Amino acid sequence: MTTELHVIFGSGQVGRPLAQLLLDAGKRVRVVKRSPGGAPPAAEVMQGDATDADFCAQAAQGAKTLYHCMNPPYDSKLWAELAPRYMENLIAAASRTGARLVTLDNVYMLGRPNGQPLDEDTPPNPCSRKGEIRARAAERLFAAHLNGDVLATTGRASDFYGPGGTLTYLGDPFWPAALAGKRVMTPFNPDQIHTYHYIPDVAAGLMTLGCADAGAYGRPWMLPCTPADTTRALVNRMAGALGREIRLLAVPGWILKSMGLFMPLMRELGEMLYQWDEPFVISDRHFRERFGQGPTDVEKATAATVAWAQGHYGGKSAA
Repeated sequence: MTTELHVIFGSGQVGRPLAQLLLDAGKRVRVVKRSPGGAPPAAEVMQGDATDADFCAQAAQGAKTLYHCMNPPYDSKLWAELAPRYMENLIAAASRTGARLVTLDNVYMLGRPNGQPLDEDTPPNPCSRKGEIRARAAERLFAAHLNGDVLATTGRASDFYGPGGTLTYLGDPFWPAALAGKRVMTPFNPDQIHTYHYIPDVAAGLMTLGCADAGAYGRPWMLPCTPADTTRALVNRMAGALGREIRLLAVPGWILKSMGLFMPLMRELGEMLYQWDEPFVISDRHFRERFGQGPTDVEKATAATVAWAQGHYGGKSAA
């Protein structure tokens, strides 16, 4: 019997561990990306541009499930240009080949929590430019599902941390200073309650959706996450695994605004800081109930993150 094929578009922070999980489960895996490398050795790599609809359809040939794990650079203008094209091309590719489509998404389209946990029943109410772009892409995906064009679902997650998470706050902006024993600047309130998703749990959740029965499709899912806590509490757990204190320095808002004048990333980040104005809590109850799958123990997750960071950034523990 031919092993079913799973095709992953994007081999970044989530795409690569997702590919490895699928390979470990005995699936055939094709990773679709712009550049060579960056995929598990046992995976097939297909290079090309996902803004090309014909290429996407070619890459999807023979697949049982497509996974959309691509994310443009953190720039609203690029998101507005590329996010709709990626979504349209993968919907069309899934429709032409008969594959199912699982997309990775964040929670920007839901906007402010207004004192309530965010879950699958929270209506879209974006309060940022990037949230508006995400909301339109999600609307297009589920409209295609309702029209019978594709069998589709999406897994949503808040901010990431974990092995491979270089592009998260708890990645390149964090670890070089933390491992050097320096104070780490944070652009948001580290004492506000905030849900973080562990990258391996995000990948595992997507694989669960990609292998689920058709009844799981046609709706979004919040991927598994540990109960929300403060950023400082999460960092203190990492400090315990590291064996020394990690000191945080909160940067005042007016400094961030000033930095935004000459640092585009700070300008882009500014509109998302509302997520730390009040408790920002994700509920994964529906996913746990439907699939019986929860998150990794937070102590194990933080220890694995520290071990990865020491290897990746070259830091050494003081313990």
